[in-house]
Amino acid sequence: MSKQVSPLLPALDTVLLESLVRLALTEDLGRRGDVTSQATIPAQKQAQLQIRARQAGVICGMDLARLAFALIDGQIEFIAAVSDGERVAADTVLATVRGNARHLLTAERTALNFLTHLSGIASATQHIVDSVADYPAQITCTRKTIPGLRIVQKYAVRCGGGRNHRLGLDDAILIKDNHIAIAGDITTAIEQAKQFAGHLIPIEVEVDTLAQLKLALDAEVSLVLLDNMPADVLQQAVALCKGRAKTEASGGITPETVQIVAKTGVDFIAMGYLTHSTTALDIGLDFSA
Repeated sequence: MSKQVSPLLPALDTVLLESLVRLALTEDLGRRGDVTSQATIPAQKQAQLQIRARQAGVICGMDLARLAFALIDGQIEFIAAVSDGERVAADTVLATVRGNARHLLTAERTALNFLTHLSGIASATQHIVDSVADYPAQITCTRKTIPGLRIVQKYAVRCGGGRNHRLGLDDAILIKDNHIAIAGDITTAIEQAKQFAGHLIPIEVEVDTLAQLKLALDAEVSLVLLDNMPADVLQQAVALCKGRAKTEASGGITPETVQIVAKTGVDFIAMGYLTHSTTALDIGLDFSA
């Protein structure tokens, strides 16, 4: 049984997206603009094209695509046929765009770059979420994102039915191995974090051995990150945490290994794979009239 994408998935505000699209367009336009379209297409020529999914998947990035055309030419019509988070079959028309032909082609690559990349993340996330649907584990992403694109990559994970881990360093306290090493020991690091956090900042601690885990549980943390543990050790760790702390597994987890991890009973599975190793979904812009 699939864990369905929420129909109430909130879109990202235009103000958060516009700077990303403007930067991408500026990069593509360079110093002289789209010289190919200028050289081959009459200035007033009108055209209609369709954005089409060439393979099945989950769509993400429609607002970014719309903005790419709008920032080049505010007169371009962008008629969306699907919304972010929708599963589509191959050959589905995602949107129709109409307007000045030069301007349509100028915006094409930027619009498709966002759509293919983010739809690839959403599609891979949904595939993984489906694969562990029989287990209680929730799939989460990490901070292993492309600099500057974190907000949209993490949005794509949500479109695919996954959850977001920290958006940034200010979201929560996550005590990792280097924090522990510099603080002196795991107990000291946790106690100092508790004094700093107050009651509003969550505290999670990363452990990679059962001995570390027992110390973290004795210090009464509410969430533990079980890092790079073999499945048998992970299962023991989950049993130790039952009723005492939520559990999150991490460390090189892939689509091929995620079920093995989910079977251990962990609450969350953190996968950097979702944002750093997924393949773009094949989406194109086809001339229609």
